[in-house]
Amino acid sequence: MLDAPHDDGFWRDATRDKAEEPELRPALEARARCGVPMQGFCLKKCRLAGLDLVHRGSHAGYDLSGSDLYRADLRGAHLFAINLRGASLMKADLRDANLHCADLRDANLLGVKLTGARLDNVRWGDRVLQERQAREARRSGQPALVLDLLQQAEEVYRNLRIELERAGLFEEAGRFFYREMVMRRLQMPRWSGQRLLSWLVDLFCGYGEQPVRVVLFSLGFVLVCALLYFLLGIHHGDLRLVFSTEQDLGTNLEALGACVYYSVVTFTTLGYGDIVPLGLARPLAAFEAFVGSFTMALFVVVFVKKMTR
Repeated sequence: MLDAPHDDGFWRDATRDKAEEPELRPALEARARCGVPMQGFCLKKCRLAGLDLVHRGSHAGYDLSGSDLYRADLRGAHLFAINLRGASLMKADLRDANLHCADLRDANLLGVKLTGARLDNVRWGDRVLQERQAREARRSGQPALVLDLLQQAEEVYRNLRIELERAGLFEEAGRFFYREMVMRRLQMPRWSGQRLLSWLVDLFCGYGEQPVRVVLFSLGFVLVCALLYFLLGIHHGDLRLVFSTEQDLGTNLEALGACVYYSVVTFTTLGYGDIVPLGLARPLAAFEAFVGSFTMALFVVVFVKKMTR
């Protein structure tokens, strides 16, 4: 057994190569059982396969926040509820590890191997470390660093999305797919058509992950078109429905209600024919019908994609 389980200097010494230390795994397990804080440990490239750091009898796991686990071998490790917040897990091997309820917020997850790992209820945070760093680099005016960090963030999101899909955690996978696409968009030239198209897809449906956006867009578009019809005028038989200051409030509200009805009918391409557009309202009606057909088809695709998960 390693004779320094209580020596904080040994565990936090970044200059000492611990990869070849004998019986390092049982020494670390013994160190954890002492109940002394373990934040900031330097364990890069250490061979810790099968490590058991389950804090039995407690809902909170051991705290290794801020630790350096670069390229550490943690295959099959038992890390239930472990706190690795702010730790470096870059290229660490966590295949088949138990990370149930682990805290990985702000951890460096670039290149981490998670195949077969248990990832239920892991706290990932809203954004990965590289995305936060990219925002800071943008504020400080470092465009080259921003681009590099965005590429890293996209890679991290893609890796997490793939592993979560394999684990059957599709809701979390969808969230990371959305962030992956946002990172890809932010790497495009600011005023390019490709970036604009990507932004529109995000606006309309959140890259297929947010069907509620399609519904909200539809409602907003119908109401905007209804107001335009109200200003331009439409005909219900011989009666012209249009806003006029000469009409009383009740008449204007009745005309507005008819315009909302007509906008809904046009958007859904029902086309009852009881109300017809006039003048500039005609191209507006044609455009609304086209957008409505496209939007409803988009909603079906997005909704089915979410439900089939």
